[in-house]
Order: sequence, then C-alpha cells, then structure tokens
Amino acid sequence: MRMSLDSPWSRGAFALGAGALPALTFPAPSLWWFAPFALVPWLLLLRSAPTPRRAGLEGWAGGTGFMLAVHHWLLPNLHVFLAVLAALLGLLWLPWGRLVRRLLHGSAGPVRLAAALVLVPSGWLLAELVRSWEYLGGPWGLLGASQWQVPPALRLASVGGVWLVSFLLVAVNTAVAALFALPSARVAAVAAVTAVAAGTGAVWTWAPAPEEDGRLRVAVVQPGGTPSPEARFARSEQLTRQLAGRGADLVVWGESSVGFDLRGYPGLERRLAALSRETGAELLVNVDARGAGRPGIFKSSVLVGPQGVTGQRYDKMRLVPFGEYVPFRSALGWATSVGRAAGEDRRRGEEPVVEWAGGVRTGPLICFESAFPDMSRRLVQDGARLLVAQSSTSTFQHSWAPQQHASLAALRSAESWRPMVHATLTGESAVYGPRGEPVGERLGTDAGAARVYTVPLASGTSPYVRFGDWVVYGALGSLALFCGALGVRRARRTETPRTGARTGAEAARTDGASGGRSRPFSRPGPGRS
Repeated sequence: MRMSLDSPWSRGAFALGAGALPALTFPAPSLWWFAPFALVPWLLLLRSAPTPRRAGLEGWAGGTGFMLAVHHWLLPNLHVFLAVLAALLGLLWLPWGRLVRRLLHGSAGPVRLAAALVLVPSGWLLAELVRSWEYLGGPWGLLGASQWQVPPALRLASVGGVWLVSFLLVAVNTAVAALFALPSARVAAVAAVTAVAAGTGAVWTWAPAPEEDGRLRVAVVQPGGTPSPEARFARSEQLTRQLAGRGADLVVWGESSVGFDLRGYPGLERRLAALSRETGAELLVNVDARGAGRPGIFKSSVLVGPQGVTGQRYDKMRLVPFGEYVPFRSALGWATSVGRAAGEDRRRGEEPVVEWAGGVRTGPLICFESAFPDMSRRLVQDGARLLVAQSSTSTFQHSWAPQQHASLAALRSAESWRPMVHATLTGESAVYGPRGEPVGERLGTDAGAARVYTVPLASGTSPYVRFGDWVVYGALGSLALFCGALGVRRARRTETPRTGARTGAEAARTDGASGGRSRPFSRPGPGRS
C-alpha cells in the first residue's frame, strides 16, 4: 500500500478511523460480510510504520477508535469519560501494532507470512481476552460476534467459541493485507484464505451438531416504555393475562421488571402467583430493589409459581461498570456529575443458579452477562437445558445497543447447544434455537407485547462446552513461544560481541608478551613428523 500520509498526525488520524471500521460489521449496520476485510487498512498502515514505536502508537490509536465506535452509544451516559476509557482500553492494541509491523514490514516472504497468520490473530485475541475482564467493561464487541447470523460461523463457535471465529477473521484479514502489500507471499496468502474456507466447510460438514430433544412453549413479555416501576409492573401484568389459554410453559419478564422486593411487598407476590395460576405457567421475573433483610440493591431473577416464590433466587454476579457501579468510586465518583453513571453501587451475587422452570432445568443470566461465553458454558455444565437472559436497554433505546445485545444470544446458543431466550423491557427481545438459529420474530424497540415461542430443546454436549477456551490457550502459547524465541535471539546477539571483545583482549595480551611480533607455526625439525 502506497501511503500518502507523511506526518505522524495524519497517520494517527488515519489509524483512529481505520480502527473504527470493524464496528460497521455489528448491528445495527450488520455489514457482517465486511468483517474479513475490515482490518486491512489498519494492518497496511501498521506494516508501513517507519519505526516499531510508531507502529505501537498507531496500534493504540486504532484500538481507541475501535473502542469508541463499538461503545459510542454510551456517550450520553459517560460524556467525555468515554474517550478516556476508550484511550485506556486502546492501549491493549499498542503491542499488537508493533507485532504486525515486525511480521509484515518490508518484503516479508512466505515463512514470515505463515508466522503472521498465527501470531497476528493471537495478538488480537490477547487484546480481546484482557478487555473481556468484567472490570474493564466485558466482552462487548468481540470481532467474532459480528457473525451471529452466519450459520457456518455459528458452527465454528460450537467448536471453539466466539474466540475461534475472531481468530479466523483476523487471519483472513492478515492474508488479504499480504495480497496487497507482499508480492513475494501472495501465493501463500491465497493458500491461507483457501485453507480457512476449506476448514470452515469441513467443520460445517463433519463437526457434531445438536439433536433436537423436545420442545418448550416460552412466552416473552415486553411492556415497552413506562414512566415508573408501578406502571411497568401493571403493564407487564396486563400483557401476561393475555397469555391465558395459549399453552405457555414459562413466562419471562425482562430485567428490572419488578421494582420492589417481593419479600417486603407480599401483595405483589400474590398478584404474580395469581398470574401463574391464570396462565398455567411459572413466571420468571426480575427484581431490581433493595432487598428485605439484605444490605444494598440487588438485581435478581425470581421464579414465581401458583403458590408464590419458588426455587432459588439468582443475584446478578457481573455488574456493568459505571452503569451499575462506579469502579474506585472514591476517585472516579465525579463521573456521576458528568453523565448518568450509577448513583449507588449494586451488590453482587455469589454463584450461578440452575433450577427447574417450566418443566426444564433453566439457567438465568441478567443483562450483559449474556456477553460472557464462560457464564453460559458454566450453566450448561451444571445441567441447564434452557438459557434465559433478562435485559433492559431502555436507556439506549434509539441506539445500536438493543440489536447488538440481542444478537449475543445467538452466539451463546450456538456455543452451548442450548436455546436462549433474550427478554427485555423495551426491545429487542429474541429467541434462538440450539444452533443459534432465530425462533420466531423479534420484538423490536417499538413493540409492547406478549409473544409465545415454541422453543426446540436439544441434547448432547458441544465441543466448546466440553473443551472450553482451547483457542485462547493455543493463542497464548503461540505468543509465549514467539516471545521466548525473540529472547533467545537477543541473548545470542549480545553474547557474540562479548565473545569477540574477549578474543581481542586475549590477542592483545599475546602480542604484548611476544613484543608485538607474530609467531608463526614452526616447521617440524629433523626427525619430527
């Protein structure tokens, strides 16, 4: 790629924009087909960096652009603080930028390209893994999640999780960049893209798939916009009554659908129990309130049957930074004055819960917990046959967030071979089968309704549930080997001059002992052989 960008500032601005391009592959734009090429401009910029330091800075700039683009809908809540967070998270791509330049700079040949096809995706996965830590915001916007509606990608996810999809997308982007910039490695680049396509086809053809094992009638109640917790409860109650006689086995309400703790308000519990008797189904509601007899505010999934609350309450374990708590509030509490950050920290639950709901073992998740592959995997390992995510994206109603959030359920279903119900207050609500396929129509952000879905259940254990994050471990191992090889090479380079210096000193001492005269080998004398 011939760069017309000469100044560091213009290159930095280009990096910022190039890093933002992958955001177009996620909903709402949903340009999923762009994902194999979205990183190419950024990669080409990094390989042309004049120095490793410059490549690192442009990796940082691109990472900042990516974080800003995929989280731009948080701007009304965090204001300028969003730019600060994006810049901090963007630092994760600084070493990745240096890695790209080292492997693709100059006239890299087939051997170095082969290394790049493993190490560049591995470096990207490392950045995704670190930022997936819940205290850094969680795994929102993982590159592989952009393929939530592509059946071959969903099959890949069942084998290696969303991590495998991300890894292969970055590998294809790297090969495409090589086609543009490395004439000596073009054959290898074409071979790499062909290999990824063939491997995906092989997984699609021969990888194990879930087997349908029964069906469940699940109703989703989405009340739409309401002015108060009382109005929200009343509207949900009204919609739930419409489900009477429609054969639902389980009724699911969204996150924060009940604004009062049921133990402190027995009248609300009696109203919910009456709804259960009227519809002939248990209700999985979500309480967002200060708990009776417990300090602080919890967000909890609560199952209500004909006799009232039944089963075990699940308290949300992973909270949204700034949305549900402010990290280091003593130092960052000022964020509440410049945006709509949490005025009071929510309290965390201690363990996941799997309980019988609607006649099947069900694992609840709350809000952005559906973004974490390990949480749904744990629930399935504990016996869940149905996954339920209760969410509320009301604050971001007119942004990309509701569609992006709903799409995550498709990945979790495909990874785990378990259907997933994503129920919200104001949309989008969606249901996916055990292959990640959509079941019925979504309830959009303009809908207030109750809808019944016939959800296919499945048996068996997916490779991802069985083997876990093997792609991540392989990527980390590859990077460790690469760093080890670099360390050995540098040690050898520093050892060679030292050896040469000792040899020169020894020669000087020898010359001094002999008066500076050279002492050639003596010829053998008479009788010597």
